[in-house]
Amino acid sequence: MAVVSAKDVMAAVEQLRRDMQGQIAELRSALEAAQARQTTPAPAGGGAASKEVGSEILAILAATITAFLGKKVRIRSAKMLLTPDEIVNPWAQRGRVFIHASRNLPRRR
Repeated sequence: MAVVSAKDVMAAVEQLRRDMQGQIAELRSALEAAQARQTTPAPAGGGAASKEVGSEILAILAATITAFLGKKVRIRSAKMLLTPDEIVNPWAQRGRVFIHASRNLPRRR
């Protein structure tokens, strides 16, 4: 059985960290490029609809996860999530606040 020192473990952890940071940077740039190419606008109604992710993004995600986990993975589907600003329409939110405030019933004493 080989003896592994803490120094070796820390060196391996640092190497993994550098590898992951590089893969995250590649993934981020690929996602930004895919979003720039996307021609369909976000839904205006503030619904919870999401956009499908392209095959090249799925391949990058699969490669990144495979490198992280150390075993081959298969991604069947993925969707881009909307940001909170895209989900909540300010006009709809204000209307809900107004309705909720009007439902305050007086307390009996």
